[in-house]
Amino acid sequence: MAIITARGFGYRHASRKNPAFSDLDFTVDRGEKLLLLGASGSGKSTLLAAIAGVLGSDDGDFSGELTVSGVVGMVLQDPDSQVIASRVGDDVAFGCENLGVSREETWRRVRRGLELVGLDLPLDHPTAELSGGQKQRLALAGVLAMGADIIVLDEPTANLDPAGVQEVVRAVTRVAAETGATVIIVEHRVATWQGVVDRCMVLGERQLLVDAPIGRIIADYGDSLARAGIWMPGHDPVFEPGGHTAGSGESAIELHDVVTGWRQPLPGMVPITWLIPRGASTVITGPNGVGKSTLLLSMCGLLPTHAGTVGVHPDIAAGLGGDPYKWRSRDLARRMGYVFQDPEHQFVARTVLEELLVSTKVLGLPEGTVRQRAGEILAQLRLEQLAEANPFSLSGGQKRRLSVATMLINTPRVVFLDEPTFGQDRTTFVELVQLLRGLTDDGVTVVSVTHDELFHHAMADHTRTMNRTVSGGEHESSSC
Repeated sequence: MAIITARGFGYRHASRKNPAFSDLDFTVDRGEKLLLLGASGSGKSTLLAAIAGVLGSDDGDFSGELTVSGVVGMVLQDPDSQVIASRVGDDVAFGCENLGVSREETWRRVRRGLELVGLDLPLDHPTAELSGGQKQRLALAGVLAMGADIIVLDEPTANLDPAGVQEVVRAVTRVAAETGATVIIVEHRVATWQGVVDRCMVLGERQLLVDAPIGRIIADYGDSLARAGIWMPGHDPVFEPGGHTAGSGESAIELHDVVTGWRQPLPGMVPITWLIPRGASTVITGPNGVGKSTLLLSMCGLLPTHAGTVGVHPDIAAGLGGDPYKWRSRDLARRMGYVFQDPEHQFVARTVLEELLVSTKVLGLPEGTVRQRAGEILAQLRLEQLAEANPFSLSGGQKRRLSVATMLINTPRVVFLDEPTFGQDRTTFVELVQLLRGLTDDGVTVVSVTHDELFHHAMADHTRTMNRTVSGGEHESSSC
């Protein structure tokens, strides 16, 4: 029996000429487990949002019909964006409280939801101490507590380490088996969910390209879908391993006994002493929650350290002194480029093109030259057709590429990227690696934080690993 029915369904974002998709016809049966695939920008997340009922008529124009017969719960990409309360039990209970569920029934549902997702923690356990995988399972428990008949997940493993990915996959598998809920997952990499789903729908060119069982999708369409930019099992792009860029033999950045954190030092953090080679690519790895992103902010001068020193090579500092946190914003922007884990954190303009021009105006660069360079960068990152679009209306992968573009426009000498490959299809992933490799070939220092093993393989001339134990050597590790 169909729980979701689409008849000629379409949607166009208010700021776009063309629809995200149109004339979609499909049904999803009760209890079915569906994987929604498509290249970056194909409308997957928009369709998921429509099913969840979070697209308003003020945001764009609908066509056709979409009927959803049940309660929908949604799990998003970013683990932190869904945590509401400071304690685990309160967080899971939040939705029930808003629905007016009785106190006794709420806490029964809370315990059942936590049990189903395998989150065996006290109800008063601080949510701030959860890993990324635990936060995603917490969000899933909250969805279950609200009595969702349909669970939609928008790239729920995009920002997780391998252990967190497996935690979420196991939790979704168990939930589907024990509740009979309909599950719809948006994901770029088929292999992650291959053993969980029954069926795949593939979006492309604003329409439904393929709708078939998962086994047939892999066997009959693997080659063509990989060429279309979809991550199919057995079709990973082949890269030479990192290590071919020797760099200058000098250090672009030196960390000496650094302890970092926001208002206070990261709990239990062991001081870090690292040398970041100049003109090469360094990849920082480690599990969720150890402080990789926080350390990256301190390395590029956006967050002060609590102890120790950060020093930048004199040629890069150009007379400003070694500590980038003491530089003026204008001086920092000329020398350092930063790509945040959440792309929206660096969007400030109304259009894609204006995003690239904002910082260049602050720096006083010639407008003609800047506009020409902006056009070249947008074309390189497949964003030229979206120059007049609102940045917040882009797909997750397009937002990531725009955040990279805003960093490149100022031609920085050191580039920092926090999870640069999330939301990228197979094609744009390859192009991003090639772009970053081109930077190191030109002598730019690239420092990345990632959980993506293929990106690590392709980009790591040097690796620095943060763990909860300490070891020395090239893969230097720090506890936090």
